[in-house]
Amino acid sequence: MTITVLGLWHLGSVTAACMARHHRVTGLDFDEPVLAKLRAGHAPLHEPGLDDLLAAGIKSGNLSFSADATAAQADVLWVCYDTPVDADDRSDLDWVHARLARVLPGLRPGTVVLISAQLPVGTCARLAKQHPALSFACSPENLRLGKALDAFEKPARIIVGVSSAPARAVLEKMLTPLGAPLVWMRPESAEMVKHALNSFLALSVAYINEIAALSETVGADAQEVAAGLKSDPRIGARAYLGPGGPFAGGTLARDVVSLTQLGAAQNIPLALIPAIKESNDRHRGWAFRKIQSALAGVKQPVVAVLGLAYTPNTSTLRRSAAVELCCQLLAAGMKVQAYDPLIRTADAEHRDLPLAASAADALRGAHAVVICTEWPEFRDYPWPTLLSGMARPVVIDANRLVEKAVAPVAGLVYLTVGRP
Repeated sequence: MTITVLGLWHLGSVTAACMARHHRVTGLDFDEPVLAKLRAGHAPLHEPGLDDLLAAGIKSGNLSFSADATAAQADVLWVCYDTPVDADDRSDLDWVHARLARVLPGLRPGTVVLISAQLPVGTCARLAKQHPALSFACSPENLRLGKALDAFEKPARIIVGVSSAPARAVLEKMLTPLGAPLVWMRPESAEMVKHALNSFLALSVAYINEIAALSETVGADAQEVAAGLKSDPRIGARAYLGPGGPFAGGTLARDVVSLTQLGAAQNIPLALIPAIKESNDRHRGWAFRKIQSALAGVKQPVVAVLGLAYTPNTSTLRRSAAVELCCQLLAAGMKVQAYDPLIRTADAEHRDLPLAASAADALRGAHAVVICTEWPEFRDYPWPTLLSGMARPVVIDANRLVEKAVAPVAGLVYLTVGRP
């Protein structure tokens, strides 16, 4: 069968490359620089294994790219735009709908349009009213930066919201090769699943970080508390309960905001869901507060920041908590020396980031070092040597990534979330 994937940033490029293993896929986007990179087998941002998979799809003939809206003629149009989010975690829906408007009117009657872009509940119903000849369905994206290929090709299940039997038959044929159970429901339920799932994960993060804040004041260790919670079968070992940094990047917050806006639009008072973002926003200042306290009295403090990317194994700086921290430190008059294994030069939006050539350069002369992005290689650094080059050995490590590696250093001040 034939598939057109509309929108070729992270979600779309992963979807197109993975589905080209099983079907003929055309990637459609109106951004020519992005298309040029993809045609050469290069993803628009770093994702382990994605460049190789794109190149393999192109070589096999199953994967091609176009900026021509007529390329949308296929059995399925799979909408995979990464919906932009503003500084308040609100989705820019007009940006996505403007691009849909260039494609949907030209589709053949009966075409199945599968929405995986991060759009609010009710989107399929609204589009179906505007384009009654098309069949709209929803399958919430399962994108995980840095682990995207594995998450796409080995999902625990695939949620599919569809309202017609013919559309279900088409989508079943398309998705069955992925080998995961297909969980069928109405489109509105599938759209709500994405909001509810991300909000539940966000709630878990905010909850354990509030427990951590209390633990720091009473002598408890929040990591031990989390282990106790996970040992209860009613919660489980894989629960999203790990005291540490706040959730960032806009992914979880987007859905918290979407549900909050939905409650307001439906005149349904919500208390719990809006509080998730409020709690997380307070926790976002944890590292900055610790730095201010640890370096009180230091003239012209220098802070090393290790890790800038939003999450490990990706190169995106979009909505990065580490970048936000750098901006706070600079605004407070501190000198920042930042290093990330994948960020060699800052993009236009972040050109003021003071980048060091190596971790050693970042730590040299610093009064404190903050571990932000959890790059696994940070654990293997020669920490005694690196810390010896600092003005004072203060390590702020919200997620305890390097705790064991720095433990042998004498005189170390080690600060983490959830422990006195």
